[in-house]
Amino acid sequence: MQAGLGAAVWRVALTGAAVAVFFFTAQAEGPVDGGNGIRLAAPPVAAVHVVTDEYHGVRVEDPYRWLEDAKSPATRAWIDEENRYTQQYLSQVKIRPQIAKQLDALQRVDNYSMPIERGGRYFFQKRLADENQASIYFRKGWKGADRRLVDATKLSADQNTSVEIEDISNDGDLLVYGVRQGGADELSVHVLRVTTGRELPDVLPSARYFGVNLTPDGKGIYYSRFTHEGTNVYLHTFGSAFSSDKKIFGGEYRGEKLGELDLVVAYTTDDEHYLMVNISHGVPATSDDILVKDLRKPESDFAPLAYGIEAHISATEADNRFFLQTDYEAPNGRIVEATPNEAPAAWKLIIPEGKDVIDGFSIAGGRIFVSRLHDVKTETAIYTLDGQQTGRLTYPGIGSGTVVYGRPTENEGFYSFESFITPPTIFRYDIRTGKSEVFAAPKVPFDSAQYEITQVFYASKDGTRVPMFIAGKKGLARDGEARLLMTGYGGFDVPELPGWNAEYAWWMEQGGFFAVPNLRGGNEYGEAWHKAAMFGNKQNVFDDFFAAAEYLIHNHYTKPERFAIRGRSNGGLLMGAAMTQRPDLFGAIWCGYPLLDMLRYQKFEFGRLWTTEYGSADDAKDFEYLRRYSPYQNVHRGTKYPAIMFFTGDNDTRVDPLHARKMTALMQAEDGGDRPILLHYSLKGGHSAGVSLSQLVEDEADELAFLWNETSAH
Repeated sequence: MQAGLGAAVWRVALTGAAVAVFFFTAQAEGPVDGGNGIRLAAPPVAAVHVVTDEYHGVRVEDPYRWLEDAKSPATRAWIDEENRYTQQYLSQVKIRPQIAKQLDALQRVDNYSMPIERGGRYFFQKRLADENQASIYFRKGWKGADRRLVDATKLSADQNTSVEIEDISNDGDLLVYGVRQGGADELSVHVLRVTTGRELPDVLPSARYFGVNLTPDGKGIYYSRFTHEGTNVYLHTFGSAFSSDKKIFGGEYRGEKLGELDLVVAYTTDDEHYLMVNISHGVPATSDDILVKDLRKPESDFAPLAYGIEAHISATEADNRFFLQTDYEAPNGRIVEATPNEAPAAWKLIIPEGKDVIDGFSIAGGRIFVSRLHDVKTETAIYTLDGQQTGRLTYPGIGSGTVVYGRPTENEGFYSFESFITPPTIFRYDIRTGKSEVFAAPKVPFDSAQYEITQVFYASKDGTRVPMFIAGKKGLARDGEARLLMTGYGGFDVPELPGWNAEYAWWMEQGGFFAVPNLRGGNEYGEAWHKAAMFGNKQNVFDDFFAAAEYLIHNHYTKPERFAIRGRSNGGLLMGAAMTQRPDLFGAIWCGYPLLDMLRYQKFEFGRLWTTEYGSADDAKDFEYLRRYSPYQNVHRGTKYPAIMFFTGDNDTRVDPLHARKMTALMQAEDGGDRPILLHYSLKGGHSAGVSLSQLVEDEADELAFLWNETSAH
């Protein structure tokens, strides 16, 4: 599929800039061979306009800079051609209609979110089996009849508008909820009075909000709104103009400027006595500050609960006591009690650091629930508010469970459990008796008893011991002939826990293995595991992933031509590294909503916030390691790449779709093989959840049809 570059038609030098622009015509050569006899013509031709940038004395060419402009007629015409080309491929995959039908069956079940109790009413989101979106419901008493409050299915004709609960008043009479269009990160905020079912006229316009909470008197809302100048906290009084909303925090604190990289989340405590502010410095946070304002004293200022400390901190309040989860002087985390305006030396230790990293904590019914990861498996212990352990939650097997969410003064809470082979089940927990009862369990047509999860450990390139989960049917032969699907993430302090996914269930139903290595960059073993893959250590993520693949091949789970991999967002960057560094290991790659041009990512959308994870090419030292692994700068002409599907959409307002556009054009031009390289470009989908279930099933069927077909015999 390698393209031949024609003669330059024209050349322009831009005076005073280290940039030159060249225009070429490109001609793609040869047909494309897909799995199971699929034949395609050469892919669409993208014009080449080479822009040369200078980074710290190094000139770097970008042949498809023009594809960064999503609105230009040329870009839109190219997207249309790419989508037509992808549909030509998918229309030939005979198994695709069957995949869509099976995926639909796995997901067309009644589905519930975790309930929230306020004033004897239990609020939750629920999607009925025959509906495309989850609506907001409540019931009186936890076993009462469900009553729909907000019907998401009636908000748009295409049913790509979703809703989510933001806050509920303590008496259960006011509901604050968000409305999201497609997969965009932004949402609008609405308020509904439960007793009458009527909406208040006050609607916060679509934006990125980091927390929306009702005031204790129910006469307004506090909200944190992100802009590229920084995040500010405002107070809106119902019935007033939004232009008159009062900024109550933001811009600076005690003379220190707060900027775009300082994300501010404000939230009220359960007893509504305090407004707390969490300032996260960077994404992911390199450290957190916690401030608190006593709402019973309107003129009081925000007092520091934990400030200026190089540590990760989260906080909650119960019985006028402030509890912090922190890794300050405790890499695996501990729980302490703090008082405003006191230094860490005065903190009271409640639960000491253990050998396993704390993944989260909560307070419900006068008990502290602490979740730890023991080799990436959830274990939750229960303590009194003074730190005496009283018991443990029992989870049904290898998987991921939550802590118990409830109210500090109520004797009930809710938690959930799921795994690769177990759909999510929500339990009600009686804190007095320790008894768990099922609140909601989806009736998914999947027989978990036929499947098993194992955990193995393997050595990465530098000898680091890395865990990996492998799931599949019991007794499935390890003869190297089975298809295997592996995913990975490895970044932003996010652990990859065993969770339910209909796509993975479908893959296993067909007789394939599914694998998840717990790559460095996550929080599986604390902040040290995360830092081992930040900045110049990012190659460790890729090496961990490649070592996992080699382990699976060596141990006869699969072979390269039967090996499919997928990843999205930061995991899409991982896919880009896999295709450019080790194309020999894999047969098919799905690369979703990816970061791929790591020399320019910080210039677009949310990218500026991620320089605390990746670094920036604007820095000479960072540039050196970024250009070594940046997928877009490491595509080599004539290399035979695996079959690849890039997946993105116009509504991705987090990772700019330009990455997938440019990489698709480049790889289609430079690939020396004859495998399909496709772009699946959605006009509605984005990074966040929100598209209709029908659209989601269609997108998932396209992905799995591609991966399954391209890991068949060629």
